[in-house]
Amino acid sequence: MKITKLISTQSIISCIGLLYLSAFEGQSQNLNTNKVIQKADLLIENKPENTIDKNIRSIFQDRNGNYWIGTNGAGVYRYDGKIITPFTTKDGLADNQVISIQEDGDGNLWFESSSFAISKFDGKKCSILSDTIHVTNGTNIEWQSKKSDLWFYGGSGVFNYCANSIDYLPFIPRSSIKQIFQPFSLSRYSVYCILKDSNGNVWFGTQAEGICKFDGNSLTWFKEKGLAGPAVLGIFEDSKHNLWFGNNGGGLFQYDGKNLRNLTEEKGLSNPDFRTTGTSNSTSLARVYCINEDRSGNIWIGTVDAGVWKYDGINLTHYGMKDGLTSDAVNTIYKDKSGELWFGTDSNGIYKFNGTTFTECNWQ
Repeated sequence: MKITKLISTQSIISCIGLLYLSAFEGQSQNLNTNKVIQKADLLIENKPENTIDKNIRSIFQDRNGNYWIGTNGAGVYRYDGKIITPFTTKDGLADNQVISIQEDGDGNLWFESSSFAISKFDGKKCSILSDTIHVTNGTNIEWQSKKSDLWFYGGSGVFNYCANSIDYLPFIPRSSIKQIFQPFSLSRYSVYCILKDSNGNVWFGTQAEGICKFDGNSLTWFKEKGLAGPAVLGIFEDSKHNLWFGNNGGGLFQYDGKNLRNLTEEKGLSNPDFRTTGTSNSTSLARVYCINEDRSGNIWIGTVDAGVWKYDGINLTHYGMKDGLTSDAVNTIYKDKSGELWFGTDSNGIYKFNGTTFTECNWQ
């Protein structure tokens, strides 16, 4: 018999956003929601509602072609090609930090913050979809996946949305009523990134336990070659169906379905000092945050302290401040419907790569 516990909206919103504090150590946190970005190409001054905050955490293009830009503390922005529209907690958003954006089969947009607050935008208004979280025991029967479901980060597991219900699924089954459950607090099993691959498997990157794969029936853990320990912040499937994992300290990993490789170790680009002292290295490939692929099949890797790397299957090419980036901290790389890559930085806005250098995006 399924045992559930209802968690109120107030409980979720009041939880402290600890999820990313450990994983994003050393990354600047600008939570000034009143920051005014002066952007000349917009030809608008002193109107923060018409400018996009430069502390970027997520980018998404919806089915209608609108771009959604999630920030670290200024809410989320919609850009339809002409008009920039901001959404914050004043508009019903659950949290002004937006680290993840998804779209469901009905065209609703879903936003999540590191405090595990989940919001939905139905095209007219934002609403908090955390009113009735069902906390399950995490048994095999309760772990299920549907083709159209959505997955969200959790404290010791994940939230699964299906059939108008959100269930919390812990990785470690609850063996007794006395065992402490932490759906909304940081733990070794906290989830930082999620990918549903082309075969329907769901992959979860955790704080300290490596990668977990859910195939619809059981959970399989990947922890070897340094994948466990530091947080896994990025998961990506390329056009050849290879899986790529980005680890904040362990570097870049490739999994072809049989073998797991640590590309950072193989290429001699690790930074062991980060694990022991927290020291960054602007020439290493150790602190990987995001991964994507361009039209030519090159893999692009964003780091928090060493800009961007491109991998063509043989060689790694490094891009940094000398190549037009004004920040070595790249939080997200997004490929839009036309195949263009967008690079969102920690505090310097969004960039594109023209084949030679990086240039800041013109929002007009």
